[in-house]
Amino acid sequence: MSLQFNSKQRCECIFNNLKSSVLSAPESCAFGSNKYFALCGLGGILSCGITHTMVVPLDLVKCRIQVDPAKYKSVFHGFKVTLKEDGMKGLAKGWAPTFFGYSLQGLCKFGLYEVFKVYYSNILGEENSYIYRTWLYLAASASAEFFADIALSPMESAKVRIQTQPGFVSTLREALPIIYNAEGMNGFYKSLVPLWMRQIPYTMMKFACFEKTIELLYKYVVPKPRSECTKGEQLVVTFAAGYIAGVFCAIVSHPADTVVS
Repeated sequence: MSLQFNSKQRCECIFNNLKSSVLSAPESCAFGSNKYFALCGLGGILSCGITHTMVVPLDLVKCRIQVDPAKYKSVFHGFKVTLKEDGMKGLAKGWAPTFFGYSLQGLCKFGLYEVFKVYYSNILGEENSYIYRTWLYLAASASAEFFADIALSPMESAKVRIQTQPGFVSTLREALPIIYNAEGMNGFYKSLVPLWMRQIPYTMMKFACFEKTIELLYKYVVPKPRSECTKGEQLVVTFAAGYIAGVFCAIVSHPADTVVS
């Protein structure tokens, strides 16, 4: 499968990481405070929910190609077949579980990432936290994503069925009781392990790559220290780092993405 299907992940990286520039402002709030964690969680809700919902048509075609490559031969052919069978409305199938599911995931991912980063840093101590900061990013992001996927799994289960199962209902409010009545709670968590396989490496790469890219850009590319950069200049660096991180995390998560679908 082409990695262009993971454009939603690159968008998510850019939107999500804007919060790091906003929250770095002195007047925002104290690092590690409850308000700080809450704002990080809110940033995750807005960025993950919005960016994933924006690319639902592409995600729908991607999932259908993965499930039935004989019928949906390529991206453009997939759009053509979907439009012919379901019309424009068909391209929006799965928007509700996508929005609610990835909003919950974003809340846990970005809120808990900061919580675990502070928690593990306190265990390691200030000096070791700096020396082993990449491992700190990896551990905190993996821990956060573990719980984020538990929040996402029920909505992801409904989304995939709505988008890929012929004859299945087309709305979230219809899908949830059908899944529960047929399979119980297990029906909502069948995809949890594949989600962990996809999302945990993706999130580890996203946060670690973003944090390191920011360091490298300010060290080797930006001609002045971060403290001397304007908010606009910092925003440009954040966008660049977010896009680069999105490319790499799309690469590492793509194989497991085919299992989820």
